[in-house]
Amino acid sequence: MIRAFVALPLPDEVEDRLEALQKTLPAGRPVARDTFHLTLAFVGEHPPEAIEALHEELSLIHAEAPEIALAGLGTFGKGSPKLLFATVAENAPLMHLHQEVKAAMRRAGLRPSGEKYRPHVTLARFRRRLDPAEEQRLAGYLSAASGFAPPPFRPACFTLCQSTLRQGQSPHHEVLAAYPLGASRANALPS
Repeated sequence: MIRAFVALPLPDEVEDRLEALQKTLPAGRPVARDTFHLTLAFVGEHPPEAIEALHEELSLIHAEAPEIALAGLGTFGKGSPKLLFATVAENAPLMHLHQEVKAAMRRAGLRPSGEKYRPHVTLARFRRRLDPAEEQRLAGYLSAASGFAPPPFRPACFTLCQSTLRQGQSPHHEVLAAYPLGASRANALPS
């Protein structure tokens, strides 16, 4: 079985800025820099044949490279945060690419998640409920980082990645294939 997801990679300059934000994090466990990405769709665990079928369908996508703008931070989790992330401003080309990936999953016989798509880049995870002092420090951190906005970028490709979970460590992500976007299609990457 292969645990997979489809994502947009981030440029080094953006990863540098995200890593700098992590260094001042008042609580939580930062994710490893080599796992930074913007998920387009979580695929789940499937046999290699299903992932190969998805690869063939993703290869057929012709989409423009969306301009990605990170703006501020947020958290997921009711009551107490479970995840800290950099917010990604929604835009029509990004949403179109997300829909194209979901359509490719359906054509490959895979079922996309029914959850509302909230584009983001995960920065940290919270393994336990924060105490009131930690919550207050986190609220101050989020407020101070509200102006976080590195320069926008246009990814040259999107990727199909394998995620291997490791006990007590960040997952290991491996790019299985890359698919060029927009003008980059003329310079297709081998898969």
